[in-house]
Amino acid sequence: MVGEQRFPAPGPAYAEFEAAFPFALDPYQRDGCAVVEAGAGVLVAAPTGAGKTVVGEFAVFLALRQGKRCFYTTPIKALSNQKYHDLVERFGTHRVGLLTGDTSINGDADVVVMTTEVLRNMIYAGSSALRNLGFVVMDEVHYLADRFRGAVWEEVIIGLAPSVQLVSLSATVSNAEEFGDWLGEVRGDVRVVLSERRPVPLFQHVMAGRRLYDLFSDEAPTASALPVKGDVNPELVKLAKSDAKYVRDDSRTRRGRRTRDRIERNQAGRGDRGPNLVPRRDGAVEKLEAEGLLPAIYFIFSRVGCDAAVGQLLHSGLRLTTPDERARLEAIADAVASGLSPEDLDALEFGTFREGLRRGIAAHHAGMLPAFKEAVEQGFVEGLVKVVFATETLALGINMPARSVVLEKLVKYNGEAHVDITPGEYTQLTGRAGRRGIDVEGHAVVLWQRDIDPRQVAGLASRRTYPLRSSFSPTYNMAVNLVGRVGPERARGLLEQSFAQYQTDKSVVGVARAVARNTDRIAALWRDAACEAGDFEAYARGRAEIKRLENESAKSRRTDRRAEAISALLELVPGDIIGVPAGRHEGWAVVVDPGKRDRGNPTPTVMTEQRQLKKLSLTDFPSPPAVAGRMRVPKHFDPRQAKDRRNLSAAFHSKLAGIDTRASRYVPAAMDAEVTEKIDALRAELKAHPVHGCPDREAHSRAAEKALRLERDTADLRRQVERRSNTIALRFDRICSVLRALGYLSGDGRRVTPAGAMLARIYSELDLVAAEAIRAGVFDELTAPEFAAVASSLTYESRGGEQKRPARMPNRSTEIAQSAIRHIWRDLSLMERDHKLDPSRDPDIGFAEATFAWASGEDLAGILAATDLTAGDFVRSMRMVIDLLGQLADAAGQGVVRATAREAIDMLRRGVVSAAYDEDD
Repeated sequence: MVGEQRFPAPGPAYAEFEAAFPFALDPYQRDGCAVVEAGAGVLVAAPTGAGKTVVGEFAVFLALRQGKRCFYTTPIKALSNQKYHDLVERFGTHRVGLLTGDTSINGDADVVVMTTEVLRNMIYAGSSALRNLGFVVMDEVHYLADRFRGAVWEEVIIGLAPSVQLVSLSATVSNAEEFGDWLGEVRGDVRVVLSERRPVPLFQHVMAGRRLYDLFSDEAPTASALPVKGDVNPELVKLAKSDAKYVRDDSRTRRGRRTRDRIERNQAGRGDRGPNLVPRRDGAVEKLEAEGLLPAIYFIFSRVGCDAAVGQLLHSGLRLTTPDERARLEAIADAVASGLSPEDLDALEFGTFREGLRRGIAAHHAGMLPAFKEAVEQGFVEGLVKVVFATETLALGINMPARSVVLEKLVKYNGEAHVDITPGEYTQLTGRAGRRGIDVEGHAVVLWQRDIDPRQVAGLASRRTYPLRSSFSPTYNMAVNLVGRVGPERARGLLEQSFAQYQTDKSVVGVARAVARNTDRIAALWRDAACEAGDFEAYARGRAEIKRLENESAKSRRTDRRAEAISALLELVPGDIIGVPAGRHEGWAVVVDPGKRDRGNPTPTVMTEQRQLKKLSLTDFPSPPAVAGRMRVPKHFDPRQAKDRRNLSAAFHSKLAGIDTRASRYVPAAMDAEVTEKIDALRAELKAHPVHGCPDREAHSRAAEKALRLERDTADLRRQVERRSNTIALRFDRICSVLRALGYLSGDGRRVTPAGAMLARIYSELDLVAAEAIRAGVFDELTAPEFAAVASSLTYESRGGEQKRPARMPNRSTEIAQSAIRHIWRDLSLMERDHKLDPSRDPDIGFAEATFAWASGEDLAGILAATDLTAGDFVRSMRMVIDLLGQLADAAGQGVVRATAREAIDMLRRGVVSAAYDEDD
């Protein structure tokens, strides 16, 4: 068990590091740092806000102390920016850099903060920046479960050089031990440091009406992320039963909302609905303020709901800030507005945002402008914003702890249906409650709903079930990058080491790692066998080929002899006198019973020259038996009668005396003439080889023989992997077959072609469609706005209900280009089907008109009104288009496509889009 591990004692580097803190570090932080100082990799899994990044900062400290480089990776740009500023404050501007794809600050520094994709791209490119890299910190490593981007984490973990120490920081997951075991398989010595203890104890509550109930009867806080033990508060159980009496079955039927509302109004008029215990949003916030439980994060699983909640609180007149706090919040809001035009601010409803912020009320979700979200985060961290209405995305990564967390409902829409939140999601959301160093306790509050079951809430709070599941799957871009870097066999082996494969079949990863080690050892042995006189590897393989041919010929002869032996045994009849060629019964014998019941394994019973009756098998006949003669066996011969045995033995010896046994011996078949001729030719070739006369030939041969033997062992290991589950490798093989068919890989699949080198630069989900579009000249005749519009179809995915009218392309040129892209996608889908691959998603033109309009200089308000996009979605989608245009420009090389792509990027980077890039800087 992880909890029973013994960790090394901290060394002098840790003592120096800890001395800079005004407080003693937690035991798990000390253990994690000690493992890193001892030279091992580490996985630190701890609750949100527990301070696990201290171990990552120690890796940075140790790298600087040892004169090595350290890369600190995060899943999103906002976190990279946040961590960059933290490390600059601690270690100085000159020693820390930032690389996020859009931003490059001091990229040659000893410590560089970057998004994980940037590091992945460095590994594929064999970047010189990887030299002297001693440590990589992977913050929020549990992101590898992300369906869209999770594969990047595994690509980095597998692709980093073995000399790099990996420091992985994860939220508390229920299979941390399994994840740690996998890291140990692929990275060598990796220890798991698991902390279940929350830095601030957590109390669990349910708010019904204007009252706050404890969820558990013993009122015990959750001091750890382990399951809560305790009985459900009986008051809540009684309240639920009482409330259930007023919930009519009519409201559970498929009646329309209008009908249900009418029924409920009638019930209310008759007074038979009972008290309404569902808290109003403004009332819930007022109660939290009265109880001293602000600031709070109030989770509503809807962007529209978050914005509506801010409006409701503003309408209620609620104000949660002091005059000084309002002045500071106004300054934060005005700083955000300084880079935007009045027209853009009107389109973004900045006045409403500013008024809410100054009252200490704000929303936070992916649909907001990034600048607005950062203003909310800054105000919240400073303790000025008192309540944030947020979607669940806030729970991932951003440093915004609160005193309380509120869950309005325990149901969310997952993109397809409304589903209950999981215990893992509940833990992740409520983990934000309790600010370390500020609060002595945190509070999780679930709001009452008409059909709530307190025992269900208790179940969510009482289970540690947040398993990490790999989302890894090979892509076309990944395939050409891996083949180009390490070749197809090694690439396949790397993929077999993935966490996805490990979870499918743990044994495959160990075997795949052994294959990888053997491959490196084989290369070293061939270097040892090198001879100045010539190509000793070719000479050694020639010698091995002769031995193989001789062995196979001998084996073939043995196989032929076995077949001949079976055939000869099946021809035996009682009275045949045969020669037994080998074994304990070697010599002459007379057949008493041919034993042909099993025609694949005849077992004749014979009498030997020593008058013994024995049942023989194929092991007694390595060569076919020779029939020397025949004699009569009495019809009523009884082997149990001594007299019968004596009489038969006498007749046998009499017959044997008159037979020339030497003429009846089996003569082995000679080696096949064709094989003999081939062996002779090889011997002559080797004799004429330049290294044949080398005085050190036998010394070279010993290294070569070891290499060849290890190659055979490695081939056996590969066959073991093949016999087991190989879903990942099989998908890779199928992807490579598509790439060979299209000319991105050479015919033998061992070399990346110029087209493949182009594809290696495109990281879009529709990477192969984009590459084929470049090759087909789809973008060649487009203007910059047209290029941007068409490219958007390769990055955009519509959310339900976004479009006010059917999506279309902005003009005839883009329609023609999009039709060509659609044709490419269809052809690729058919090819993928033929190769048993799931087809790539459809290109989506839902953002094309907005992209064209923005590139053409139209104003933000008109675009948002026409598309019904939120400002945040608009900016995020536009940045994805810009990223792809940059990739297409790099992939296309010198020419019109690169020039047009660059022009399109310049047109798109204006206004709120440009401001988003400025914030990264």
